[in-house]
Amino acid sequence: MPNGGFRNPWRDTNEDWRPGGVLRWQWERWRNGNLPRLPGSDAFPRATPAIANPRAAHDEMRLTWVGHSTYLLQIGSLNILTDPVWSDRASPVSWSGPRRVVGPVPEFEALPPIDAVLVSHDHYDHLDAPTVRRLHARFGGRIRWITPLGYRSWFRSFGADTLDELDWGDATIVGDGSARVTIRATPARHWTRRRPFVRSRRLWASFVIEGSAGNIYFAGDSGYFPGYAEIGEAHGPFDALIMPIGAYEPRWFMRPMHMNPAEAVQAYRELGSSGTFLPMHWGTFILTDEPALDPPLRLREAWQAAGLPAADLRVLQHGETFVRGTVADDPAQQASRTP
Repeated sequence: MPNGGFRNPWRDTNEDWRPGGVLRWQWERWRNGNLPRLPGSDAFPRATPAIANPRAAHDEMRLTWVGHSTYLLQIGSLNILTDPVWSDRASPVSWSGPRRVVGPVPEFEALPPIDAVLVSHDHYDHLDAPTVRRLHARFGGRIRWITPLGYRSWFRSFGADTLDELDWGDATIVGDGSARVTIRATPARHWTRRRPFVRSRRLWASFVIEGSAGNIYFAGDSGYFPGYAEIGEAHGPFDALIMPIGAYEPRWFMRPMHMNPAEAVQAYRELGSSGTFLPMHWGTFILTDEPALDPPLRLREAWQAAGLPAADLRVLQHGETFVRGTVADDPAQQASRTP
């Protein structure tokens, strides 16, 4: 899909996005000794997921953080994945590129039947070809792949034909009866590329998921931009908001594409200041220069400074399940935490 074929009022023209910016970033990393430091394997506790298998109750919402931007959304009796990555590396090759510091939880084989997959954009830490192949081989045509514009031919190369491409503002329906949800593509501030010198030929998006069991906002990958209030006014309030908080340093380079925790809290407030904030995009792949454990610490500081209710912030462990309506009192969720 040509870049001019979709509405994009927030396209950023910052020169730092271009190859010269990448070279400057890498040079500063080397000069300042600011290369990523991988934490020890015990730095990120893993929880036992409290997944409803095969499906949740019709009025139940269970959201499990698999890692990075991958969530298993159990909304009523539907099972939906976001940006699924079960590979060891976020890379076009298996022998190089950012490697996971925490394995995916649950294991791929433990997934319940998947009805739909949301893909926010085509970067390798969000659109992983080996995982797409595995999902298609296991679930076949039962999966609805829901993407922004420009992805149909890529998915067809894997034999996946049940795909809905959405422009910002477009919506599709998954399921029927009490299991029915509406999924709508909404704006984000980012970019796309899977090959050198071929940039932004596909769209990127956030998503609103609306169903009888609750409404969810999945922010995808985004820098802060002035569209959050409009999204909140049009589609809120939300019961849960899944927001990126990592990969934000150095700010001169990352600001147009990745929110820092304070900006994520600002976006939450503009989206309506209601619902449970669930962070993502941190602690799985070490992509940028901030210390690996800083994002949730800075998030809690920003949350407290904004005077927001402590009960509305849930920083999940890898594999932990948030159960709507029974946040801290749900026995299954309490049992899912490791000691």
